[in-house]
Amino acid sequence: MENENKNQLQIELKEEVARGTYANLAILTHSTSEFIIDFVSVMPGLPKAGVQSRIIMTPEHAKRLLFALQDNVAKYEKNFGTIRMPEQQQQGGKTFVPPLSDFKGEA
Repeated sequence: MENENKNQLQIELKEEVARGTYANLAILTHSTSEFIIDFVSVMPGLPKAGVQSRIIMTPEHAKRLLFALQDNVAKYEKNFGTIRMPEQQQQGGKTFVPPLSDFKGEA
């Protein structure tokens, strides 16, 4: 039993983090060694949007996140139905969501 406790990771969720931060846009960039995801809150009618959080991870962890998101979206849709994306398009018999074409960022 004591050996099992040594192998368990204790994760702390602080109250201010547990409240969460709203974001309705994610901007992804990458290099050879890392993926960067900026979570942004865009408000209608405002000319600027602020990055709420930046997550930097290795390519391996980015791929694990991709798989975890795919798995969770599939489970969600099984329970609650297909998530409809208004901007979905058909191309070559496949459905895809195009990237934002008129987005301009500033560092």
